[in-house]
Amino acid sequence: MTTDPIAITLLMGLFALLIIIKFPIAFSLALSAFVTAAYKGISLGAITQKMVAGVDSFSLLAIPFFILAGEIMGAGGISDRLVKLADVIVGRMRGGLALVNVVASMFFGGISGSAVADTSSLGPLEIDMMKKQGYDTDFSVCVTITSACQGVLIPPSHNMIIYAAAVGGLSVGKLFMAGLIPGILLGIALMVLCYIMSIRRNYPCGGKYTLREAVKIAVNSLLGLFTVVLIIGGVFTGIVTANESSVLACIWAFIVAIFFYKKITVRDVWGILKRTLGTLAMVMTLIAASSAFGYMMTVLRIPALITQGLLDISQNKIILLLLINFALLVLGCVMDMAPLILITAPILLPVVTSPVIGMDPVQFGIVMMLNLSVGLLTPPVGTVLFVGSSIGGIKIEQTAKAMLPFYITMVVVLMLLTFVPAISMTVPNLMFGK
Repeated sequence: MTTDPIAITLLMGLFALLIIIKFPIAFSLALSAFVTAAYKGISLGAITQKMVAGVDSFSLLAIPFFILAGEIMGAGGISDRLVKLADVIVGRMRGGLALVNVVASMFFGGISGSAVADTSSLGPLEIDMMKKQGYDTDFSVCVTITSACQGVLIPPSHNMIIYAAAVGGLSVGKLFMAGLIPGILLGIALMVLCYIMSIRRNYPCGGKYTLREAVKIAVNSLLGLFTVVLIIGGVFTGIVTANESSVLACIWAFIVAIFFYKKITVRDVWGILKRTLGTLAMVMTLIAASSAFGYMMTVLRIPALITQGLLDISQNKIILLLLINFALLVLGCVMDMAPLILITAPILLPVVTSPVIGMDPVQFGIVMMLNLSVGLLTPPVGTVLFVGSSIGGIKIEQTAKAMLPFYITMVVVLMLLTFVPAISMTVPNLMFGK
């Protein structure tokens, strides 16, 4: 179908207008697609079918189970055990509680797969502990919300599943394995930053544990951490698929939370299921609406036009990748992560996989995950920034100002993932082949 400038303006302009007037994103996507389809004379029934087809994907089955597993473990008493285990590992160093914060988020990110869930579950405990030990409130909040973004990279991550579906059925297992080293790298970078800042600000060292205490804490944490083994180990060895590992994680989480940790009862299950369904409904509605919007973009050849436009700007790989990262960082400031993945991934994938750049779709997925996770921490739409500031009891502006060294650290790691493919591609290439 030939390019129609009026239809393109109608689709993108109406969507932008609805976002500006604070219309819900899912409805903005769907309404823009329906109005443009009506203008082009396309059957609205066909658009509805595209919405249904968007959520009728086998790979998306893992999303509800990973969300449920995270809810169970979040309510099942794992948070304090993870913090204690992290304290045993790194707590005795200078700025120990800040390092504990990062390590605990690394553990919890491998269970919940959500930065918001990480901040909501661990945040109140971690921020309160740090404030009582003499850490500045803004620093405590910054460490908590930044380290929570490890959950976007460390498997499981439902945003990776959304990306896989958005670009046409990419292997979720490959994406999970590709995020493992980058997630750990981000954690190490944040720990280095926290250690340097702790020395400069003379933050205290953490407490020390006897061997018996350390062993007891480790043993108490193992049952919860075994959820990570089920997810990562199962996919890594090829014994189970990502979908199957999500179901196993739920079953194990139920067993641990109810029978071993005994922090929840059968009566609490309904509340957990209700929260899971609420989150799932939002995610699936976004996917359905984005499928309709993406179909209209394809009909109007918008991805091809953007690809050609970027390649006309420059044929230099470095410049193009910097432009793409900059664009995603800016967009992340004004839109949430899931809709941005659904909208921009199909548009930008042809650019990054073109002969000029030659990036693997899996590597681009990891780059996009970290890039857009920065958007979770930036105003005016940074959901994790809002949650962390609310827990810490400080203004958004104060947190955003204190975030500057953390932003820089995350961007440095982002550049490494962008220009050093081996960081994200080594593990999946070893497992699945190139």
